[in-house]
Amino acid sequence: MATAKKTPAKKAAPAKKAAPAKKVATAKAAPAKKVAAKAPAKKRTPNAAFMKALTPSAALAAVVGAAPLPRTEVVSKLWVYIKKHGLQDSVNKRNINADDKLKAIFGKAQVTMFELAGLIGKHLK
Repeated sequence: MATAKKTPAKKAAPAKKAAPAKKVATAKAAPAKKVAAKAPAKKRTPNAAFMKALTPSAALAAVVGAAPLPRTEVVSKLWVYIKKHGLQDSVNKRNINADDKLKAIFGKAQVTMFELAGLIGKHLK
């Protein structure tokens, strides 16, 4: 039994696209399309959980104050304290070097800015 060889099918040449017909200038110009005005974007309403005032612990109150604050304000005040005292690492700005007050909050000498919110959560009620 001999097997017959199959010849590969030839690929069809891609069809050329027809150039769009050019418009002939007429005496009347086409009326301009009216663009619908976009509705103004809605203001995002903040999540109530972020805006709830929480009481800081004694260690955290030494840095941000004893008054109840929302979590977002606590983080903002911590950054103000860090910048004021020059506690950001000079080589890697993502690291925060803790002074005595911050060491009581963080529990270690250096933390990253990504750990910051998680670490202060333990000091808010």
